[in-house]
Amino acid sequence: KEEVKNITDKSGNIINTEIISKGKSGSSLTLTIDMELQKKVEESIEKNLRAFKSSEPLLDRAFVVMTNPNNGQILSMAGKKIVEKEGKIEIEDLALGNMTTSYELGSAVKGATLLTGYETGAIQPGDQFYDAPMKFKGTQAKKSWNVSGFGNINDLRALQVSSNVYMFQTALKIAGVNYVPNGSLDIKQEAFDKMRYYFKQFGLGVPTGIDLPNEIIGQTRKVDSQPGFLLDFSIGQYDTYTPLQLAQYISTIANGGYRMQPQIVQEIREQSIKEEEVGKVIRSIEPVVLNRVDMKKEHIDRIKEGFRWVFQEGDGTGVKYFKNAPYKPAGKTGTAQTVYGGDDPIGRNAKGERMECYNLTLVGYAPYDNPEVAFSVVVPWLHDDKNGINSIIGKEILDVYFDLKKQRIHGEAASTDSSNQN
Repeated sequence: KEEVKNITDKSGNIINTEIISKGKSGSSLTLTIDMELQKKVEESIEKNLRAFKSSEPLLDRAFVVMTNPNNGQILSMAGKKIVEKEGKIEIEDLALGNMTTSYELGSAVKGATLLTGYETGAIQPGDQFYDAPMKFKGTQAKKSWNVSGFGNINDLRALQVSSNVYMFQTALKIAGVNYVPNGSLDIKQEAFDKMRYYFKQFGLGVPTGIDLPNEIIGQTRKVDSQPGFLLDFSIGQYDTYTPLQLAQYISTIANGGYRMQPQIVQEIREQSIKEEEVGKVIRSIEPVVLNRVDMKKEHIDRIKEGFRWVFQEGDGTGVKYFKNAPYKPAGKTGTAQTVYGGDDPIGRNAKGERMECYNLTLVGYAPYDNPEVAFSVVVPWLHDDKNGINSIIGKEILDVYFDLKKQRIHGEAASTDSSNQN
């Protein structure tokens, strides 16, 4: 009998059949991917790439990973790329780009910066810094996106409004350095190593362990030549990470500090004699805890409260899109100043230099008090850092997840569309 491999979705529906050989019967794989969710996520990415392309000439790709943070199962892993052929826009699949391409991911990683500060004793929950532009000898001012600053703020407020200065001050404390206006920076390599030690516990800068080949770990400098780079590192504008690593990071925070191995395969089954049937289970893939982060539970809970503020309270950077969502999401927006990393000549100026642009990112989970889904969104190479494409995609994919959940429970159409009309 020819060997056939059936690929099924979570519900046991056969979505693809491959003839492997004419020999003996092989095994079938049941994937963790929710195919209905995957389809809707892909539609959201494609729709928004098309909608924003006319105003964003460098934009050519976007990525989404959705996971169950409690067991590491990947519910959706989607990526799309714009390809222009004969003046027409075509969309190609780039799902594996979630683990084979890396980017500066911006403020989405600030939770890891604060947790590093707590665990090293550099800062304590509730510590305050004055957010105003910081000036160092021989460099331009380092400041928050609100250029005049946010004044006196604590750690929760720093996450809520995405203060860069609070992260800079935290990084300096980690390095054992006090800020002196117009002074020079003396930061040793050990400070970079210390921050990376904690970031890696969340999966940032190390293999995620996914059961697929060709994963990359992003770009990390072996020697960090300029002290000021530590400040850039603290706000996600130095080392690069993959969208999958970003999803593992937010899942680790969502579940209280357990880094779970991402899994695509849920079960291995015997191949049935009839192609339309599913064989019995040979092996169920059990969840794997790669590590428990070396951090106190109350510190992780503190960051989770900050992430709730981002989406739910006052002028949080995610409130516009997420405040009224009935599924109670929490998360962190991200913006990274970077240079174009693609191949299109449009991304270079007359001198051939790569153009400056932004990466927009988003991480989150829901519900914030008992997370069942976590996600990352990465949209590289934009001119407008406030166009909201990251949050638009993030809102749409969470809406779809909870819509499908309701439909499956009640067997009826349900809508969680709660777009803020203000």
